[in-house]
Amino acid sequence: MEAQCVGESDGLTFWLAKPQDYDEVMAISHGIYAGNDYLPHRYHIWMTEKDRVTIIARRDGKLTALESGIVVDEGKSVVVEGLRVCPSERGRGVAGVIQKVTDRYIKQIYPSVNIKRLTRGDDPGPEKLSKFIFLARRAVLSLCGEAEKFNNFVLGLKAKLDSIEKTEQSTTNNQLTVLKDDQQLKALLLDPDLSTRLQLPGGAIIQDWLPLKPLESNLEILKRKNLTWLADTSNDKLRFLSFHTPPYPVPFNGGSLRLNIDLYGEDLRLARKALITHLEQVMGELRGTVPVHIYMPQTLWAGMQKFCEGDEGVKQIHKYWEQLFLERELS
Repeated sequence: MEAQCVGESDGLTFWLAKPQDYDEVMAISHGIYAGNDYLPHRYHIWMTEKDRVTIIARRDGKLTALESGIVVDEGKSVVVEGLRVCPSERGRGVAGVIQKVTDRYIKQIYPSVNIKRLTRGDDPGPEKLSKFIFLARRAVLSLCGEAEKFNNFVLGLKAKLDSIEKTEQSTTNNQLTVLKDDQQLKALLLDPDLSTRLQLPGGAIIQDWLPLKPLESNLEILKRKNLTWLADTSNDKLRFLSFHTPPYPVPFNGGSLRLNIDLYGEDLRLARKALITHLEQVMGELRGTVPVHIYMPQTLWAGMQKFCEGDEGVKQIHKYWEQLFLERELS
């Protein structure tokens, strides 16, 4: 594939990323996200993904930075991901330059895009936040253990759940169903009341840090992620929805499988059941060290943290932290 230059600025040249750039991109990504970096797994997928633009910056031929964006929401929004700058260039304004170049190129190729969206795992402070509209935040519970420890962990969670339900004398029979029918899932996701009923953060479904409005044009993006969905379908009014992304390799601890679980709805009992079911669904795939990140409404975090504590094999690895969802106009 022939390299395509898309601009020059501040002593940098900007190019559309190619598969052959992989090793250089990984070289500037060492240590990103404390070893939980998704890019080693996703980079080659990004190279052929529909409506995605990935741009790299070079200085004197050396790869210096990368940013990627995917056009979503019926062509009206771009979600930017993967921003990184090589260590020797950090603090010199390179991040801002590549963001401007990427914004400009995406706007040129997709003129209908007028909103830039992103998620981040740290609070950037009031100065940077002032440049964006703050949409929502989600709480994150992070666990980690060796694959062989998860069977006992799940058995322990089941025992806790039985004890809790006996103590609370629960008489409700709400059950979570694994959604395998595409038409059933489509009907649930396109329900106009979905956002209000589940209090979707910023009105979006956030899949593994990718925020998507529940629109038909976004369903194909979700479908190609090969997600496993659970829903409370016991009555006409959906009260809980969750899914997990298939475990994928990350550099953590010399090589691990990362599992992300997203919970929507504020019913703690259903959230507990969902966690158990998602872990059961992936048990046969786990190997090595497994970091698990569970994204949820803030109201669930304390209850879920207490539910998961006490196991010696699978432990909490971060204190309470949050995922922020931001947007701004793309001029």
